[in-house]
Amino acid sequence: MSTTELVILLVIGLLAGFTGGALGLGGGIIIVPALVFIMGLTQHQAQGTSLAVIVFPVAILGAYNYYKSDFINYKYVIVLALAFFVGSYLGSLMSINLPEKLLKKVFGFAMLVLSVKMIFAK
Repeated sequence: MSTTELVILLVIGLLAGFTGGALGLGGGIIIVPALVFIMGLTQHQAQGTSLAVIVFPVAILGAYNYYKSDFINYKYVIVLALAFFVGSYLGSLMSINLPEKLLKKVFGFAMLVLSVKMIFAK
């Protein structure tokens, strides 16, 4: 890994961590597109790398701040974590079998639809 790659990855990670802590997003919105468009990874590689990042307790400090402010619903955490565990496995099985061009379109469309809904929701 070159120094340039290291610096770019550090910036991507800091930006993803910041937006994750501040807005609750990071992997899909920041890491995946950055790895595709800046680092030149395929969509499959970017998604796999982004998922591998969350294997580590990367959000623990951010979650701790929300914990201190009593902004965590622990019942939801348990259910979501268990469902995420299974859903991640099933989703990755589907994704790795899709052509990259189709996967990019599905990913982009999902971000677009969710963005429009978030912006215009009441």
